[in-house]
Amino acid sequence: MITYLSKHPEKIINPFVSHIRLVLITLVISVALAVLLTVLAVLVPKIGNLLLQLFSVIYSIPSLALFAILIPVTGLGLKTAVIVLVLYNQYLLLRNFLVGINEVNPGALEAARGIGMKPLEILWIIQAPLAKKAIFAGIRLAVVSTIGIGTIASSINAGGLGDLLFDGLRTMNSVKILWGSLLSAFLAVSINYILKLFEEFGRKSHVDKNG
Repeated sequence: MITYLSKHPEKIINPFVSHIRLVLITLVISVALAVLLTVLAVLVPKIGNLLLQLFSVIYSIPSLALFAILIPVTGLGLKTAVIVLVLYNQYLLLRNFLVGINEVNPGALEAARGIGMKPLEILWIIQAPLAKKAIFAGIRLAVVSTIGIGTIASSINAGGLGDLLFDGLRTMNSVKILWGSLLSAFLAVSINYILKLFEEFGRKSHVDKNG
């Protein structure tokens, strides 16, 4: 494996960098959209229920089938991969965001309303910080999902570690398969660890601020 890396570094590094780019673009868009949908779901619960049902149906569709549905509209490549991954992530993110927010102590919400706080203020100042654990759990699930399904996106010319894996399977090259598998696992574990550090840092900052 080391010999292959030393002789063909671009065949390992380029797919790895491409996969990181795919994951980061997808996560930024996914989290931003999920935040907006969560606000809408909290303000209008009926819409929130409809959104969860819609995204649960989308999440149940196999990724290759969803790629095939979108290709005639958005074409092959990164754009289609990002759209599919963002749609999948909405179910994971929205579900966890809403679970965390809905589990906030009703007494805290009643007290906030009692001092005249508006719904958006309550969401931002009270509910979101108390739901931080569920929010980060949703983001970590989205990371793992994006990294895994992102490898399949190679089949529609989106690049990434899927290029390495599929090329290894096609040519029966065990070295490429191992590199693709190990780098996918490394990416999932490392990003998950970084998110846990952010979560722990946020918790400590909150404790210090209120301590």
